[in-house]
Amino acid sequence: MSFPYRGENKELNDVERASLPGSFIKLADGVTHYELGGPENGQPVVLVHGFSVPYFIWDITFAALTSAGFRVLRYDLFGRGFSDRPHTKYNMDLFVRQLHDLLDALHFQQISLVGLSMGGPISTAFTVRFPERVSKLALIDPVGKQGMPLSWIYKAAFLPGVSELILGLAGTDKMVKGAAGDFFDPEHVAMFQEKYRVQMQYHGFKRAILSTLRNKMVSSHPLIYDQLGKLSKPVLLFWGREDQTLPFEHSADIVAAVPGIEFHPIEDTGHIPHFEKHEIVNPILINFLKN
Repeated sequence: MSFPYRGENKELNDVERASLPGSFIKLADGVTHYELGGPENGQPVVLVHGFSVPYFIWDITFAALTSAGFRVLRYDLFGRGFSDRPHTKYNMDLFVRQLHDLLDALHFQQISLVGLSMGGPISTAFTVRFPERVSKLALIDPVGKQGMPLSWIYKAAFLPGVSELILGLAGTDKMVKGAAGDFFDPEHVAMFQEKYRVQMQYHGFKRAILSTLRNKMVSSHPLIYDQLGKLSKPVLLFWGREDQTLPFEHSADIVAAVPGIEFHPIEDTGHIPHFEKHEIVNPILINFLKN
């Protein structure tokens, strides 16, 4: 029997999905929610979001890349957004397999990857495992060779039973407020919180979040970045100078591990510089992907 998390009162099923935006596809581990845009003959780019914020975090980037002529795919990781919340371990193997299966199902062969936060190690691990399928890799404030500092509510995830109780009774508001801490500029917070809450209505969201923490997806990933550095792939790295989620100082480890990396610190922005400073980030990203 699943733990009765407060606020999770809807099921993601075919009837519910018929009223939701985007497209859906059945993969080996469950249904994945995605959006595909831009010209069909455009250079393919795939956007991989982070720990708990679904693909709406790419709204501005998606629009900019499709307008620039790229064929752009964004999707919700399992357990987030409108993708399924399978009863399984939310570990690196699951997320890499989801990306691999999605690319195969949509007939993408070689792509460029853009990974944000937890999407950074997922994109990096995919590149390391399938180097022939990735032409370029861009990372935005990724979980790196040091893990993400955790708030007390997420530290509790490692206490089975206690964490379920905390998230079940009081976790919703604290998760929403914590996620809003990704911003440097408070102007965007209300809009962000409203969109973030939508996914929390569906059964399995908090279970997936706990499993992701327990399977160390936001812990350190030193090996994959060392392996990436041996591939001689073009790699672009952005980092918000005022990031309170993954401190700016973490960027030094990745720069040291990946020779020739193109690194852009972004001033006056937090954990999501592509959103807060899109007028700076998008031209750099587009130029990197095109050349």
